[in-house]
Amino acid sequence: MKKRFFFVVMVLLLTVPLVGFGQNASAAGFIDVPNRAAKEVNYLAEGGIANGSSATIFGADKTVTRMEAAAFIGRALQLDGTQRVTNFKDVSSGSFASGYIQSAVEKGILSGYDGGRFLPYNEVSRGEMAVMLSKAFNYNFGGTLSGAANALTSRGIASGLEDGSFGADQIIKRADFAVFLARAISPEFRTKTFSSFTKTLWANVGDLNIRSGPSTSYASVGKLAKDTKIIGAHDIAGWTYIKSGSTTGFVSTYYLRNTEEQTTTTPDNPIHGADSRLSGQTIILDPGHGGTDPGAIGNGLKEKDVVLKTGLQVNDLLKQTPFNVKMTRSTDTFIPLKTRSTFAKDNGGDVFVSIHVNAASASASGTETYYYAAGNPYVADSKLLATKIQKRMLAAWNLKDRGVKPGDLSVLRENNMPAALAELGFISNAGDAAKMKSDYSMKIMSKAIYYGILDYYDAKGYEVSPLYDVAK
Repeated sequence: MKKRFFFVVMVLLLTVPLVGFGQNASAAGFIDVPNRAAKEVNYLAEGGIANGSSATIFGADKTVTRMEAAAFIGRALQLDGTQRVTNFKDVSSGSFASGYIQSAVEKGILSGYDGGRFLPYNEVSRGEMAVMLSKAFNYNFGGTLSGAANALTSRGIASGLEDGSFGADQIIKRADFAVFLARAISPEFRTKTFSSFTKTLWANVGDLNIRSGPSTSYASVGKLAKDTKIIGAHDIAGWTYIKSGSTTGFVSTYYLRNTEEQTTTTPDNPIHGADSRLSGQTIILDPGHGGTDPGAIGNGLKEKDVVLKTGLQVNDLLKQTPFNVKMTRSTDTFIPLKTRSTFAKDNGGDVFVSIHVNAASASASGTETYYYAAGNPYVADSKLLATKIQKRMLAAWNLKDRGVKPGDLSVLRENNMPAALAELGFISNAGDAAKMKSDYSMKIMSKAIYYGILDYYDAKGYEVSPLYDVAK
């Protein structure tokens, strides 16, 4: 992460019982947060959505600007926050919020003003924030301030003021925003029950974490067994708020389905224009580690979880193509190294891609890909596969290029097919790990590996151009 500010997005001044008003709570180590907002600030801090101006100061009484609102919305929804050129002449590409502003505008959550201006330093009012939040969380509000206010109050997210009005013109403070945003994300904080469990869902995999918030930064509050039936409510950034028995929380939407029977998604007919020979090609995906072997650990993450998520996403993309695709593991299971290469050979693999993350000192960063060179009849193809995947991964995360390298690694050495081992980044580096925690960044990396495999087949003379559209 380039620069850390603590941004605040849409906050409606919430009228709640102020027990102990005037006293401050030690929310996430902050000494300036009032008791009424402590739980909500802790919640947002746990998910990396809210931070302070220092380790002890949250800035609870400061107002929220439009660029801070964009950044908080972006963090909550896991939008692309990469700093870049925007549509606005008053927002430079170097602004900490430039990526979030552009992403929020593209999704219709925010808009600018005449003359190509965004007015990033303007303070945000309660009414403006109500509209922003209603758009961000897909609440029906009729396009009016009163409708947006009603969308929030009816859900127990906000209340009116003591005079009975909503106070749409009043400016929002950070502490009030924290309460507001936390309630929008998790019904656990709301002032009234608002039942929206309308979807029947099933778990696709076993040992599936139910988390207190919509990211892997949040603690697990329970587990789901494979094929467990649950009920779901709203979705946030690739996570679904669910209920299973007496347990509520967020589950990655990727691991849920809406039919009782799990079915294969491999197409019966090849994609129009794709090479007919591809149906005879089998791709082996190998998420490293698993089960009792967590792999590298750092910044609140385990390698086995990161690479399994990546592998399942690549698998999902490949299943929409004529390729055959097999995974050495699709659940949190320990698979010995030699069993992985044996599995690849027994399943007639034509290409083998192993997925890992690195660990070293906190300063080490970057992406690298390995192939086996010693006595390997597929050395040229293995290097080609590794090179194509490495190029795509670099474009996806823009980390340091650590190169394509020969490596004497078991899963490569013991294979009898073109094989590559991808190291996405360093779990021990805070910046690299932040990408591993982001659903958005993980999807971008999974697409990169998918594209890298297609690039390899393209270089080998196969017609794969129609398959690139699968990941769009």
